[in-house]
Amino acid sequence: MVNDTTRLLGLDGLAVVEVIARDEHAGEGPIVWLATMDERARVCPGCGVMATRMKEWVTTQPRDLPIAGRHCQLLWRKRRWICSADCPRKTFTEQVPQIPARARLTQRLRRSSGAAVADGGRTIVQSARDHRVSWPVASAAFTVHAGRVLPAEPEPVAVLGIDETRRGRPRWVYDEAAQAWKAVVDRWHVGFVDLSHGQGLLGQVEGRTTQAVVDWLEARGQEWKEQVAHVAIDMCTIFKAAVRAALPHAVLVVDHFHVVQLANAAVTEVRRRLTVQVRGRRGRKGNREWELRNRLTRSAARMHGSQLDPMLDDLMALPRRLGAPILAAWNAKEDLLDVLALARAHPDRTVIADRLFRFYDRCAASGLPELERLASTIETWWPQILAFIRTGITNAGSEGTNRVIKTVARDAYGFRNPESQRLRTRCATTRKSRGCLNPA
Repeated sequence: MVNDTTRLLGLDGLAVVEVIARDEHAGEGPIVWLATMDERARVCPGCGVMATRMKEWVTTQPRDLPIAGRHCQLLWRKRRWICSADCPRKTFTEQVPQIPARARLTQRLRRSSGAAVADGGRTIVQSARDHRVSWPVASAAFTVHAGRVLPAEPEPVAVLGIDETRRGRPRWVYDEAAQAWKAVVDRWHVGFVDLSHGQGLLGQVEGRTTQAVVDWLEARGQEWKEQVAHVAIDMCTIFKAAVRAALPHAVLVVDHFHVVQLANAAVTEVRRRLTVQVRGRRGRKGNREWELRNRLTRSAARMHGSQLDPMLDDLMALPRRLGAPILAAWNAKEDLLDVLALARAHPDRTVIADRLFRFYDRCAASGLPELERLASTIETWWPQILAFIRTGITNAGSEGTNRVIKTVARDAYGFRNPESQRLRTRCATTRKSRGCLNPA
């Protein structure tokens, strides 16, 4: 008959025979003596025949999860049986599903240590310390758990995000045949993120090249590629060429964050160049254009009148060779932001054309090379920017995944194995979709 202590322990096939209390103030949990209760433990794992003759008694000490917050010492007194059939094993010891033969840990302890890393967001060191196991055991348990919860192949996606992230330093070797140095480890990794259904990081490849991106997409199969309707990228010609080669039917969308960043960089370049030309040095405290450097890169729509009006007055009060060009660059940046502000509003094409013409006209009239270069870049990427205005799709999911990649790497104090880092990142970015962060 199963007693209450056996039910509390919860190891199927084992019964609690005796519990011996120890000094809890010294951090020692009770000693729990176990006995085999399942008759199937007498079945030979080699031939499948139930043994009838016993050879000897064996005592093992498997480690298990804490019980009621205390780490108990398990002592399992089990039999070594003699196989009655013509079996090459000859003898075998009893085993249950939770404690296989020659196992020092219970299966639920291994699963818990792996799930703490994959679902709990802990590092391998933290999980090993909390579960009182070694680092290799916790790492292997995490790999097994990740292989169980993560799909071997990603599900089809409607919106795909592609972005690169930097990992470590490149490594070079000298090729004697070519008489040149070749990179064996690339510092750039390209990630593929699901922006539509929350699958998180779908995969990563080493190397920021067109061929690397194309190879990953081709490996998914033609049916998977046909379901990709939109691809969100930054203003990178490498990704643009790869998407055109592997996904010619998909609509390419440029993230507006990078467009705004490009416009702010143009304003900053104008300010720095003119400061050097007019003042003969770099800007510093006391120069009003330098003191307004952060305010110039903010959107006017997010500024209060008490900040916007004085800024314009201060720029007009500067020497004409300095203040007027900076103000023109700032106005051109705001015109471009007005174009991007039409996203998700389903604007008429005439409204888009009017605002775009105003931006081009201001850039051409300014005579500033930075604005001319900005206008040329916008003209090159305009079909992809227009796709953003019409769809409102952004690459924010990819940028968030890059942040998770860097956070996981910091928590682990770096990774030597890129495969382990990719596995950790995939688990971290899919916890919500797998229900691990769902309070329900």
